[in-house]
Amino acid sequence: MRTWTVCFLWVWAAQSVDAMAFLKGTVGLEKARVTQEGRDVETPRRFKRGWMWKQFFLQEEYTGTDNQYIGKLHSDLDRGDGTVMYVLTGEGAGTIFVIDANSGDLHATRSLDREEKPYYSLRAQAVNKKNGIPLEPETEFIVKLHDINDNEPKFEKEVYTANVPERSHVGTSVIQVTAHDADDEMFGLSAKLVYSISQGHPYFSVESNTGIIRTALGPSDMDREQREHYQVVIEAKDMGGQRGGLTGSTTVNITLTDVNDNPPQFSQSIYQFSIPELAKAGEVVGRVRAVDADIGRNAEMVFTLTSGDGLDVFDVTTDRNTQEGILTVKKPLDYEKKKSYTLQIQVRNTHPDPRFVSVDSKDSATVRVNVEDVDEPPRFERSSYILEVKEDAAVGTAIGSVSAVDPDARRSPVKYTIDRHTDVDRIFNVHAGNGSIFLQKPLDRENLAWHNISVIAAEFNDPQQTSRVPVYIRVLDVNDNAPTLAYLYDTFVCENYKSGQVKAYFNGLQHFFSQATSFCHVTPAESAVEPGALLSPTDNTASIFTRRTGFRRSQKSTYLVSVVISDRDIPMQSSTSTLTIRVCTCTRDGTMELCNAEALSGSAGLSTGALVAILLCVLILLLIVVLFAALKRQKKKEPLIISKEDVRDNVVSYNDEGGGEEDTQAFDIGALRHPEAMEESNKLRRDILPSEPLYPPPPLRRATAASARDNADVRDFINQRVQEHDGSPTAPPYDSLATYAYEGNGSVAESLSSLGSASSEGAQDYNYLSEWGPRFRKLADMYGGEESDWDC
Repeated sequence: MRTWTVCFLWVWAAQSVDAMAFLKGTVGLEKARVTQEGRDVETPRRFKRGWMWKQFFLQEEYTGTDNQYIGKLHSDLDRGDGTVMYVLTGEGAGTIFVIDANSGDLHATRSLDREEKPYYSLRAQAVNKKNGIPLEPETEFIVKLHDINDNEPKFEKEVYTANVPERSHVGTSVIQVTAHDADDEMFGLSAKLVYSISQGHPYFSVESNTGIIRTALGPSDMDREQREHYQVVIEAKDMGGQRGGLTGSTTVNITLTDVNDNPPQFSQSIYQFSIPELAKAGEVVGRVRAVDADIGRNAEMVFTLTSGDGLDVFDVTTDRNTQEGILTVKKPLDYEKKKSYTLQIQVRNTHPDPRFVSVDSKDSATVRVNVEDVDEPPRFERSSYILEVKEDAAVGTAIGSVSAVDPDARRSPVKYTIDRHTDVDRIFNVHAGNGSIFLQKPLDRENLAWHNISVIAAEFNDPQQTSRVPVYIRVLDVNDNAPTLAYLYDTFVCENYKSGQVKAYFNGLQHFFSQATSFCHVTPAESAVEPGALLSPTDNTASIFTRRTGFRRSQKSTYLVSVVISDRDIPMQSSTSTLTIRVCTCTRDGTMELCNAEALSGSAGLSTGALVAILLCVLILLLIVVLFAALKRQKKKEPLIISKEDVRDNVVSYNDEGGGEEDTQAFDIGALRHPEAMEESNKLRRDILPSEPLYPPPPLRRATAASARDNADVRDFINQRVQEHDGSPTAPPYDSLATYAYEGNGSVAESLSSLGSASSEGAQDYNYLSEWGPRFRKLADMYGGEESDWDC
């Protein structure tokens, strides 16, 4: 129900809109006044329209000078009294199209092109000229251009490119070309096109309606090897091809693609090459060339050797870049054995096409190879030699020999030498004439079991022609080494061991041979207390058994057992080793608790590394001592005057304190002689001139009974030193204090130096110094004065 209601409302609305449009669009209405029930009512009244237009037609490309007449617009309301005016609106109104406002004549002001715009939409209306009120509704019409054949056909491309296989059958499609005409297809034949071929006969043809180009000749005439490129010109003509139609053309470049329709052929029937006899395997002998008219993949070919006397000596391959056959050497050549070879070589396509050429199509040629003679170095009979010699062979023993010959026809003599880079120790030598190898030095298999040397053979007439061969010399073993224990054994026996109990177990006996198994037995180094016997081993191992019980460490703590190890080769070799067995206190399960320290230290010993370390330490200590002594000698000696703070109290030190006169063992008069103070006695002082001659000092007042025992040598020495200082120009000033520092605990004069005196600062009597001479008198004045004198 709701749907029907909606439909009814929609129909009613549409009719209402049409009615309103009708009322608004009507301009030629007359108002009539109608009286109904005493009232004036205006009722609209429609006049009949006098002109209706749908379209006008106008021919394109007008060439006249005047405006082109299109048609006339007229209204029935126009009675010719000049009250009606015609108005034109729409596309091109006023510019392209104009209308005579009074008469309604419609004209085109210029020539029009249908291909540019095929029609124009315009609107016309008749209005009252005086007040501009429309007399009729506005009418819409179309001005349509009539087409003329003014456009020639045009192809989509100016130049087409196409390919077609050669040897194609007649009618094979090559390409389709398409042209278009801008004229009206629905009006006449202006756009009706017909295709034709103007260039390309008789090889190709074109379908007149579709523009498809096809081959026109058979396979034998379409051969790429004869002609590969063709240029075809195709024309398209409108008006259905009739006379007077316009024509357009295009060019089609057609290329014949290659097919494998030609087998390869050799450029010559016989090829000749030469190759030196020393050419190595893989070296190129020469190239053979075959010609194939095809190109690309169809021209690929393969070469093979089919027959001849050098099939196992030469080989041929194909160069994929140049498609040439490359003849190479497969095996070494020998001019003396064969001087030339003749081969048959064959060529065929890699990818034959059975549609055009038989699969078995091939070509053959003859190849002759000449071998050139070359001066070759000597050639050994073998590539290597293996010789054997016993290690006890005497010097000069011949081991074996090598042999080489000159392969050339002249057979030059050969000289043999050994490359000393392979025999640096010069153990071997070779006879220069016959190649016999012999010993120059003894051999030792245990040191080196194999010797690898090189023997050089050179032509006697041309030493530059040389060759070499490796010689492997194996040294055979002889029984020249006795077996020994692999390492030192440190073993012990418990005090509670029983008779027959295993004491020690040896493994890894060291021997230098492999032919015989060694065996051992015990030598009774201490037969009275021999702890056990050694059984013969079967796998280079042995065990010691105790023979009695009741070992006592307090009675004997160490047993020395000599073990003799022998081999079973001829001649038999043996060695003796001493085994130390300690007696230890053990637990019940045999674990060692306590052993004799002497035996432990004796058995342990010092290793080689420890001894080397101790020696290095001793050498380092010796070097340190030597360096210290050298530095001691180079130390600069102390100056005569140590301090110069007070010139009057300078001290000359001789750096040697003795034990006094009573110390006769330590006395050495040479130590008191300072080498720098020894000067000639005739030299005078430079600071003062002595006014009095020098006198020997008088005896001391304080001399007691011990003065009788004074050492006269010391007194003379002191007097001599005083004289030297008085006369020495290099001595300190006259008022300086010279200390000789040779007073000890046993001297009656005690120390003469107040600086080193241990006496108190109390008053002392120094008057006795005045009796010693002028020099000591000055000293008495200095030390004998009152304290008041010092304070000033």
